[in-house]
Amino acid sequence: MDRGPIQSDARMARYLGPKVKLSRRVGVPIADIPKHTSKRQLNPPGQHGFRGRRPKDYGIRKDEKQKLRYHYNVMEKQFRRYVDEATRRPGNTGELLLQLLECRLDNVLRRSGLTRTVWAARQMVVHGHVLVNGKKVDRPSYAIKVGDEITLRERIHSLARDNMESLAGHMVPGWLSMNPAELTVKVVANPTSDQIPFDVNTNLIVEFYR
Repeated sequence: MDRGPIQSDARMARYLGPKVKLSRRVGVPIADIPKHTSKRQLNPPGQHGFRGRRPKDYGIRKDEKQKLRYHYNVMEKQFRRYVDEATRRPGNTGELLLQLLECRLDNVLRRSGLTRTVWAARQMVVHGHVLVNGKKVDRPSYAIKVGDEITLRERIHSLARDNMESLAGHMVPGWLSMNPAELTVKVVANPTSDQIPFDVNTNLIVEFYR
């Protein structure tokens, strides 16, 4: 998996408001924490959760795309580059898109349980607390490959352990090998769509960009 084509600009404009509003906007929890999974929080805004007219095909595809964008905390321009990259590669475009997004460094930290959310993982990376194969990487979009090992600087170990304790019962996906004692994560395989704990229709997303 090439690490080069898809770059992240830390200065890009980002949504800085309450993240739970994003879950309400698309009607599904974009983060697996109580604040987002609460049924009360997922009620659409307005009296009795009134949404107005039933969305048409374009709106349905757009909502599906937004779900995935919010789940991985990716801006529209960058998301489009992931779609283009997945389209260029041989294979199922939807599955390749998910694989590209899953292999982002910030997402790997989230899936390993070292952080509670992808936003916290992004912050951890940007602040220089994360090493890949012994070298500091401060780009959340950095593409992790099979065989890569992720470690944390010692000064962040206490926070990482607190995060793991707060996520008791968290299941680390099979494509990652987690060493809780040493707080290291190794990528042992490429992720498959059935290993991704987020329900989304990638066919609708691919259709949206055609």
